[in-house]
Formats: sequence, C-alpha cells, structure tokens
Amino acid sequence: HVDPMALKMMSQLSGVDIHDIPMNDPTVLSLFNSAKALNIKHDYLQNKTGAMGIPEFGTENSRRILEQTLPSKFSDLVIISGLSHGTDVWAGNAEKLIQEGKATLREVIGCRDDIMTYLIGKGLPPNISFAIMEDVRKGRGLKAEYVEIMKAHKIPQWYLDSCNLIKYMFPKGHAVAYVTQAVRVGYYKIYYPLEFYATFFSVRCDHYDVQAMVKGEQAIIDRLDELKLKSRSKTEKISPKETDLIKTLSMALEMVQRGYKFENISLEKSDATNFVVDKENNALIPPFITIDGLGANNASTV
Repeated sequence: HVDPMALKMMSQLSGVDIHDIPMNDPTVLSLFNSAKALNIKHDYLQNKTGAMGIPEFGTENSRRILEQTLPSKFSDLVIISGLSHGTDVWAGNAEKLIQEGKATLREVIGCRDDIMTYLIGKGLPPNISFAIMEDVRKGRGLKAEYVEIMKAHKIPQWYLDSCNLIKYMFPKGHAVAYVTQAVRVGYYKIYYPLEFYATFFSVRCDHYDVQAMVKGEQAIIDRLDELKLKSRSKTEKISPKETDLIKTLSMALEMVQRGYKFENISLEKSDATNFVVDKENNALIPPFITIDGLGANNASTV
C-alpha cells in the first residue's frame, strides 16, 4: 500500500500526473545501470546505479542484479523483475549463465510467460509450450517426452538445464506493473528530486537522525560510518531501529550530495508528519514527528 501512496504524494507535490510519465525516457532508464544522471561529484556511497529508493529495484539484492546485467530498456527491467521475484531463477541459474557467457539478459528465462512465447517461436505446438511453462513455473521440471520435443526443435541444453532448476516463476503481468511503477518513481527522482526525497522520507522511513541530516554531508557520513561499524562489530549488536536508520541516512546523503539540504524544524513551516519542500532554498523541512520520542498524535498537536 505504500507505493500507490508514494506515487500520489509525488504527483501532488510536483503537479505531474503519473499517467503522463513516459516509459522510455533515456535519462530515467539510465538510473538502472548508472548513477551518472544524479550528478553526484563525490559519491561517498559509491553506488553503481541510481536505483536507491526506487521500489522493487532499490534493495541491495536487486541493485546487485542491475550491476551485473546493466539494463537499458523497459523490457530489460521486466526480465529483471521476474528474475528477482522467482525462486532459483537468478542465483545459481540465470546469474551463472550470464557470467559464463552462455546467455545474455535478454535470452535467459525471466518471467513464466517467456517460456511459452519462446517455445512457440521455436516451432513447438502452443499446447505443449503452455504445458511446459506450467510445469516449469510450478517447479516440476521437464518431462522426458518434452525434453525430446525441445531437443528436436534445437532448444539449447543450457535452456533445458535452466528450466529444471526453477522452483517458482513470476508472471509477466505483475513484472510489467512493478516496472511501470519503478519508472514513474525514477522520473520524479530525476526531474523532481525534492518531491521525490520528501516523499521517500515521509512515506518510507520510520527513524531519523535530524541533527545529522540538518548539519549536512560530513555529519551524515560520520553517523553512517558509526552505524556501519556497529553492524560489523562482534561485540556490539545493532538494533532494528539503527539498521533502518542506515537506509534513511544513505538516502539523505545521496540527496545532499546532489546539491540539496535539510533545514531545521520550523514552528511556522514544518508539517506534523510529512517533509515539506522548500523550493526557494533547494531544501526539505523536516516534520515534527522526526523529533525523537514524539509520536504522530503528539506531532499533530504541535
């Protein structure tokens, strides 16, 4: 439920309807294979893509897949969405095929529908192609008679092996919906950055270090280093709150390194729960809820 709420907030803040956002903007699509479009001069986080904060593609696992596959088209992202949501579809399967040069991103099996359309394209009867897709997507592997038919139609051995490894596959319709959503968010991240970050911090974060965020780049880096050191410590245990704070501060650092800033909480300008965009100062104004220990109900009465 968070994603539709986030898109609605970005649309309202920017005045850009989500349905008017193109799916083929090259700058937006570049976020999934490079961080160059973010114009970060000294990227402390050394992100290889600009996908941080983009739903479905912002997780560490998804970003690793992006780094290995370097997608450049909407259709590439659909395949990656399938790879990241399936079971035994990427790790030890498509990942290995790509690394070994046996197949490209556009050749590996990403979504369940790809199996049927690929096999029909190779000349297999539609009913058999469908039956093979159903067996594979449910983790049943390939029946012996189907293997013979596939070999007769010159389906490569790596494809057969890949089918037999798969335990669950994602439907293409769901993948397309996720990618459409991700591209829309990416559009705001490129063209309406303050609106994007205001939404991210308002909707997707629960824990903040406002002092570090307001002080700027070095203070955020110092706090991040402190938390990451603790996460690697054998004697100290990092709390769930602190783990969540790493996500918040990483995004705050990206924002600041793009040339924006956080202002102090203001009695006149701050909202109770949402970050406010201050266009005049290229900044975000934190809400009252970011004050440690102040809950939503109390923030609303400030």
